[in-house]
Amino acid sequence: MKRDDFERLNEAQRARGAKTFANPRNAAAGALRLLDPRESKKRRLHFFAYGLGEVQGWAVPATHSGVLDALAGFGVPVNADRAVVRGAAGLVDYHQRIAARRDALPFDIDGVVYKVNDRALQERLGFVTREPRWAVAHKYPAQEQMTRLLGIDIQVGRTGKLTPVAKLEPVFVGGTTVSNATLHNEDEARRKDVRIGDTVIVRRAGDVIPEVVGVVADRRPPDAGEPFDLYQRLGGKCPVCASPIERLEGEADWRCTGGITCPAQRKQALLHFASRRAMDIEGLGDKLVDQLVDAGIVKTVPDLYRLGFTALAALERMGEKSATNLLAGIDKSKSTTLARFLYSLGIRQVGETTAKDLARHFGSIERLMDARLEELLEVLDVGPIVAQSIRHFFDQPHHRELVAQLQAAGIHWPEVAGQASDAPRPLLGKTLVLTGTLPTWSRDEAKERIEAAGGKVSGSVSKKTHFVVAGEEAGSKLDKARELGVPVIDEAGLRALLDEPAADNPPLS
Repeated sequence: MKRDDFERLNEAQRARGAKTFANPRNAAAGALRLLDPRESKKRRLHFFAYGLGEVQGWAVPATHSGVLDALAGFGVPVNADRAVVRGAAGLVDYHQRIAARRDALPFDIDGVVYKVNDRALQERLGFVTREPRWAVAHKYPAQEQMTRLLGIDIQVGRTGKLTPVAKLEPVFVGGTTVSNATLHNEDEARRKDVRIGDTVIVRRAGDVIPEVVGVVADRRPPDAGEPFDLYQRLGGKCPVCASPIERLEGEADWRCTGGITCPAQRKQALLHFASRRAMDIEGLGDKLVDQLVDAGIVKTVPDLYRLGFTALAALERMGEKSATNLLAGIDKSKSTTLARFLYSLGIRQVGETTAKDLARHFGSIERLMDARLEELLEVLDVGPIVAQSIRHFFDQPHHRELVAQLQAAGIHWPEVAGQASDAPRPLLGKTLVLTGTLPTWSRDEAKERIEAAGGKVSGSVSKKTHFVVAGEEAGSKLDKARELGVPVIDEAGLRALLDEPAADNPPLS
């Protein structure tokens, strides 16, 4: 099992509240013992061929390396990190070369294997019980060790996730000295019953952050601490910005609600705010954000709109032309849409589609900020969790202040027909599907009118579709609509729904 698949598996286990695996080897072995092959398949196991069983109708190559080369030629997966070497010096050199690359490998290894290459000699040497005389393993230092847990700190990640981190008595494991190891989340720490003063097993593999695998229960001291309680430890507040912390139903992690205003989340918030689908500030990438934040030039998102040419041009690798272009990009971003602005705020659970639905439904940031939970639930595809997340975001005074500061900086969006609070929205809550070529409207024009009227345009027909708008050369979507009994209308029918006059003299298509 590859390391990234192992991490994904454990994340999924934590999300379900299930037991995590100590290492990829155990996870792979467990996958092979599952009775349902469909469940085994979900574990994403990989295979390297390293030898032969029964052979018929094939002249087997004379060397072990020749066998592996032939298997690779057949398309059978064979480990590419193999070599033919001579003598003890060659073996030691190979061992050292693999050791230097060990942490970069996508899978765990505990050593390398030396094999006699000549297959005839292999047969002469034979086996001792189950072990071949012609192969020997040369191990590396263990990647698990025992040490003492001195304390537990809480780190705030770039997305606001609160992670308990074990402070350890330094121990050499996996080729490096480890003094910190992740406990992942509160549930994980409680499942393992990790307490300050315990002797714990620490694991490190490659680039994976060291983690506490478990506790050596029979070594627990009488004065060991209490079971871990993250909320109690922090007094319910983010250790960086003092915003309330929350844990939504069904989630494993506690999070800081400071979001875009929390210093620990500043870089991630700036990158999201400037991203192409949000405010689309060209030229504001990872490295520049790092420079601006690390130099103390940008401390909050509104600071972007206060940047001066002199401060920018003085940054490393930032010449006059780049500074000028960035300032132009920042100024251009002031004219946007309400949907983009909402998405740029980084409200949890609010992606692009939800931001568009909210913008169409409420028409103004003020109406959205003051919306009650019941009103939020009226929005298409907004359920209780999303509604609660939105309400929680705008209940924080610093988030309302952020919106006010950004508007004061000049960010604005034009009034769009159908968005204003007093404009009619006859398609509010309706889902429509477009198919074929309409007489006078392009696909984009029809979509804009539907969305401006409060409707949503979907790419596929389902039982939840309210209308299919069909033009000439309508395809399978029309057939699907008829099969499901979904009402089918043409452009004139759509205009009638929108209460728009029919087009005069439509051109032939």
